[in-house]
Amino acid sequence: MTHDLVAVLRPLLTAEASAEAYATGTEPGDLEQAVWLRLLERLESDGPPLDPQGWLRKAVRAEARRSRRTSRLERPYGTEPADGGRDPEQLALAAARRRALRDAVRRLPGRCPRLMEALLSPQDLTYREIAGELGISQGSLGPERSRCLGCLRRLLTQEVAAREVRG
Repeated sequence: MTHDLVAVLRPLLTAEASAEAYATGTEPGDLEQAVWLRLLERLESDGPPLDPQGWLRKAVRAEARRSRRTSRLERPYGTEPADGGRDPEQLALAAARRRALRDAVRRLPGRCPRLMEALLSPQDLTYREIAGELGISQGSLGPERSRCLGCLRRLLTQEVAAREVRG
């Protein structure tokens, strides 16, 4: 049974891993190994997936996102301090900018707060996942995102202009 599943999934995994690896900057073989490992873990705990091809596609995308996130955080040993080489003042200013952005996002109208939070999520959600979470079509996500970014831009421009020293 497991051998049959591996034989059926191997060509699909090779194709999916090759397609996703280029965008993440990883080797397709590394991505394949990670998905095979995930499949073995799945077989031990829950048994074979009901839709093996669908499960495999989702697993490849999830591993590609994980690889992309970890590659952004990885640095060669000894090349940079843990805080990114920034002094405490820069770290405090960056934290204040993140807080101001999150506060502005919460004040947006309509569905914009939920959409922007999903886009800013550290989970690195795909458009399909965001559309499913918000209950809207994937095709309307782009225009909705543009409208929300316009609102956010106007809101932040007003705040920056209001805080400027005048005179």
